[in-house]
Amino acid sequence: MSDVLDIYNIILLALAVFVFFKLRSVLGKRTGNERPPFDPYSKPAQDREDREKAPAQRDNVIPLPGTPTGTAGDEPASGEVVLDKVAPSGTALNAALRQILSADRSFEPEQFLQGARGAYEMIVTAFAEGDRKTLKQLLSKDVFDGFVTAINDRETRGETVESTFVGINKAEIVEAALKGTTAQVTVRLQSELISATRDRDGHVIDGDPAKVSEVVDIWTFARDTSTRDPNWKLVATESAE
Repeated sequence: MSDVLDIYNIILLALAVFVFFKLRSVLGKRTGNERPPFDPYSKPAQDREDREKAPAQRDNVIPLPGTPTGTAGDEPASGEVVLDKVAPSGTALNAALRQILSADRSFEPEQFLQGARGAYEMIVTAFAEGDRKTLKQLLSKDVFDGFVTAINDRETRGETVESTFVGINKAEIVEAALKGTTAQVTVRLQSELISATRDRDGHVIDGDPAKVSEVVDIWTFARDTSTRDPNWKLVATESAE
């Protein structure tokens, strides 16, 4: 029985030796000069050399103001050209906007109108919801006090406002002025709203919860150009006839 086991052991040992030499011939031996493992995310050596040379090659390239680095493009229109698009050259509005631009070189009418649109929606929504905190950030003290008085009176009567802001169809600058260091810009906003006021019993006493109404407001925004605060605040409101 032991002779049989010895034969099996010899066979297993022979197989082990054969496998060892076979693996050694396939995998080879480490000599210390092997290449590092291949990294599929690495760039070829030529790419790395190009990147190293690139800064030196770009040292004499200066991007134009307003043009993204490494891209060509026309020089952006000056503030005066943009003003001429908003208000025709030679008009009183154009002259007033130029005064504001002279006091605040960052003033851009088109961006201002975008901000006015956003502020209008926030203010209308906050007023309907009685959100005094939001209103305080966007309104001057006098206008804020007037809005809060109206909200307080509404809440005292137990009235609630249901309002859905549909959108602004048109926004345009109609007046502007620079009074000392204070810039004032008046905007005519044509919007669509769904609004209804209900009494404490839930009855509609004003507006229509199922009707979209067109509303035209004329709002004046102002900011002190001598400060770093870039925010404009609503300083006057009126409804167009």
